[in-house]
Amino acid sequence: MTFHPVIFLGAGPGDPELVTVKGKRAIEAADLILYAGSLVSESVIAWGKTDAERMDTAPLALEEIASRMIEGHRKGRRVVRVHSGDPSLYGAIQEQMDLLHAEKVPFQIIPGVTAAFATAAAIRRELTIPELTQTVILTRAAGRTPVPRAEALGSLAAHGATMAIYLSAARIRQVVQDLLASYPPETPVVVAHRVSWPDELILFGTLSDIAEKVEKADITRQAIILVGPALDSGTARSRLYDRKFSHGFRTGEGG
Repeated sequence: MTFHPVIFLGAGPGDPELVTVKGKRAIEAADLILYAGSLVSESVIAWGKTDAERMDTAPLALEEIASRMIEGHRKGRRVVRVHSGDPSLYGAIQEQMDLLHAEKVPFQIIPGVTAAFATAAAIRRELTIPELTQTVILTRAAGRTPVPRAEALGSLAAHGATMAIYLSAARIRQVVQDLLASYPPETPVVVAHRVSWPDELILFGTLSDIAEKVEKADITRQAIILVGPALDSGTARSRLYDRKFSHGFRTGEGG
């Protein structure tokens, strides 16, 4: 019997065309597909074979999910565990991998597009602008899951970088209050709900008005908050393609 490693697959933010070619092939070959039904598009699961077993893990606990992956592997089945976005970011896969490792079950990870980058693409903005910000902070607000004291939003905002705040739309007023400790009220903010899905909704505002807009739209989940000066960078330009800038593949004007 041939034993196949369990595959953790990042299905991206929603649009099935954002799944990598490698990820699509993994689903097409799978015998058992485990997925979070509330977050993963049915179009992605539809790539599976007609006789593949599909299992929505939303009602299952960690140990139940792991046991099904382990059992599938030991029966020689190709098991694919599908997560939304990229599994390495708020994917809750570390505990799953730890259980597989303890049972000596091999596994692989196929990365996916995370919502921050899907949103940047949707609004046609670069998150790192030369001489404005060269840093992107991926984080979340404290809630039922706490965050370390040093990583509180107010502390991170002091860097003035672009921030991508996950899992926090339901606490938008507290998020705004924390960010205002360092960002001025006119700082641009984008809130993207179900980005890349057919019912995608993207709100544009500033720290002074975004909370009202989010509440009016009744957005409480499946949303990401982008904030920072890069979202309204004016005419800032990179030096990379400047005629006077030299690098390993081009000599700039004037030597």
